[in-house]
Amino acid sequence: MLTAALLAGCASAPPVAPSQPPASATGARPAAPPSPPPVTAPAATDEAALQQGFAQWVADFRITARAAGISEATLHGAFDDVQYLPRVIELDRAQPEFTRTVWDYLDGTVTAQRVAQGQDKLQQLRGETDAAAQRYGVPPAVVIAIWGMESNYGSNYGSTPTIDALATLGFEGRRADWARRELLAALKILDNGDIDRAHMIGSWAGAMGQTQFLPSNFLAYAVDGDGDGRRDIWGSMADVTASTANFLSRSGWQAGMPWGVEVQLPAGFDVARADAGIRQPTAQWVAEGLRAMDGQVLPEFADGSVLLPAGARGPAFLVGPNFRAILRYNNSTSYALAVGLLAQRLSGGPGVQAPWPRDLQALTRSQLLALQTALNQRGFASGEPDGVMGPATREGLRRYQRSVGLAADGYPTLDLLQRLQQP
Repeated sequence: MLTAALLAGCASAPPVAPSQPPASATGARPAAPPSPPPVTAPAATDEAALQQGFAQWVADFRITARAAGISEATLHGAFDDVQYLPRVIELDRAQPEFTRTVWDYLDGTVTAQRVAQGQDKLQQLRGETDAAAQRYGVPPAVVIAIWGMESNYGSNYGSTPTIDALATLGFEGRRADWARRELLAALKILDNGDIDRAHMIGSWAGAMGQTQFLPSNFLAYAVDGDGDGRRDIWGSMADVTASTANFLSRSGWQAGMPWGVEVQLPAGFDVARADAGIRQPTAQWVAEGLRAMDGQVLPEFADGSVLLPAGARGPAFLVGPNFRAILRYNNSTSYALAVGLLAQRLSGGPGVQAPWPRDLQALTRSQLLALQTALNQRGFASGEPDGVMGPATREGLRRYQRSVGLAADGYPTLDLLQRLQQP
């Protein structure tokens, strides 16, 4: 729901809402830029047409919002000074060529500094996190881990006005329906009085506050943890922690259960069974030879699945419903694994024990596109080539691996791409 890209363009944020949103990464006003060169007539005409079109789009959306029950006062406050943000469109259209391996991602997110800082925050906010845990059954370390991942413990949650960002995305049109729904949700938040427009800030893509809720998720899951009558995920840590715990609880979190555990796979294990769609009780996995890395008894999952985030050569995990609840917060395996491991470290537990296959490199988007194309050409359907590794591509790759006698882990490598491209 809340992707990592939502954190792009963030700025420092103080623990309580300021009188004005920060203007730059340091909160200081930047120096005035040099005067731009004279604008040619065609460019000026294009800019005027764009601004005119944006104004008309906003005027039309006012009608829609008014019909949905948004007050005139809220509409005036939200739209009288609304701005089209070209940078939002640039970021939305950008598709980075280079991807990251899971170990590179973890190296950059579950750092010693973030662990140490998170342990300090865990002590400082013990009252708020304990209250959230008692109410929703989500451990304090998990809530703090999400806070750390989403905004580096509140220091980096964005400075883009949410109304401007969503209006820009709605007008641009690539994700118009989604942006219109989120913009209407943002107006409802303003109408409810939870926050004012000046302090409704976040990422360029519309995610808000210290744990980066989209407006629709705010309406569904944000709660008033401090009893002041407002749901403030920008300045109230009681609201931040309670809202985050409520999100996970409503997403299927099971109290008293871990997110997962690192395991050893038996010799000869069919790695094709390491798939999110294959779920069975822990006892059945144990019967197949799975063991915990530390020799302890495995958690009793009713529907556990095996995760091989780096393929057959990397670490293995047995994950349960709480891992899937984290995925509903952000549908990225690397993200969910980082949250689980960071929470584990915050509680004094270990990091990953088995070595990562660091000699492997991540395929670029162009290489993944070529791999998908080659799979389709050879009859191993992997869906429409898009340069993104998804379930269809993984299954097509597994079928190819089986056909050539390789371990069918569905993990894309340069060697597999080169094999597929051979005549």
